[in-house]
Order: sequence, then C-alpha cells, then structure tokens
Amino acid sequence: MTKTVASIAVKIVIASVACAAMAADQSPPAKAPRFPPLTFEQLNVYQKPLGEQILKVSSVGLGGPYNPLLRSPVLGQRMFDLLYYLRWNSSLPLRLNEMAILITGRMWRSQVEWYAHGPLAIKAGLSPEVVADLKARKRPANMKDDEAAVYDFVTELFAKHEVSDQTFARARQVLGEQQVVDLTAVSGTYVAVAMILAMAEEGVPQGKEPPFKPGDP
Repeated sequence: MTKTVASIAVKIVIASVACAAMAADQSPPAKAPRFPPLTFEQLNVYQKPLGEQILKVSSVGLGGPYNPLLRSPVLGQRMFDLLYYLRWNSSLPLRLNEMAILITGRMWRSQVEWYAHGPLAIKAGLSPEVVADLKARKRPANMKDDEAAVYDFVTELFAKHEVSDQTFARARQVLGEQQVVDLTAVSGTYVAVAMILAMAEEGVPQGKEPPFKPGDP
C-alpha cells in the first residue's frame, strides 16, 4: 500500500514537472503589428507616388517611420519633403547633421533611428569613438570644436528646454546663424520621427540586431 501511494506521488511529481516544462517552452503568441508592413504593390493611388520617392532614399525600405506615415499620405509627403531638406540640403554639414540625429535618437532610445543613422554618421566623418560615447550616453571626449558646439547646444535644449546665452553665442560663432536654425529643426523633427516610431512600435528590420539591449539606459 505504501509503495503504491509513493509510486502515485512520484508520477504526480513527474507529470507536474513535465507540464511546467511544456509551459516554459510555449512562447507567448506574437503581437500583431500596429501597422502591418506594406509592399509597394499594396499601396493605393495616393500612396504610390510617396512610396516611389521613399524607396529611392530609404535604408529601411517602406519600413521605419514611413510605414505609419504612408497611412496618411499627405502628411507623409510633407514629412518626406522636410526630411529630404534636412538630410540632403541642410546648411549643416552632414557629419554634424547626423550627429544631431544620433543625439536625438539616443535620448529617445529610438532603435530604428540609431540603426539607420549610426552607420551614416560614421560614413559622414563622425569618429566611431564619438558615436560609441553617444551610444553609451557619455559626453564624447575627443570632439572637434563644431561637434562640441552641436553636442552642447542640442543636449542643453533637450534637457532645459532653452539654450543659455553662452551656449547660443558659441554655436552661432562656430556654426553661423543658418546652421543654428537648421540644427534646431533637424533635432526637433527627429523627435517627431522618434514619437511616430514609438507610437507605431516600429522596430529594426527583421533579422537585424537592435542597437540597444534590455538594461541599456
């Protein structure tokens, strides 16, 4: 009798362990995307002209911020035109422009912004060491004078919602008035881009590693 009870107890324990193991192996169902990815063939007559322009310049295809923006094609076109100016026609040198985008993307912890613009910043001439320090949320140690002016201006504007006379005067002296205005515009515009990405829960392309890991600040 005692052996029978013990045998039953052992079987119950084994079954419980097996059930727990099965439950642990079952991953939660994947969450449906808020905005399912679009192919060019799925775009309607209002979206296709914008889609054609996006595909000529985008490193993430119709993904990233363009996926939700295609749902509002008039807004999407206005944003595309603004981004086109800020990316390729701004008075700010590309190296400094990409640096401002990285600062903004890091403050928002925007995976897509950093994934897209980290390599672009290095290609534009920003040193890998500066990029690494920005990613680690450190003030880069070996910045050029214009890079330091950009860093101090953008981070102060984000942190304090204003820029001191000293910081402004230095930026104007190093960059000039038009570049200060374009610097402010690109930083603010990429806040809007980061917000759209966050709202839409857009991630990096499938199969690619997100720049920021769990636990990163």
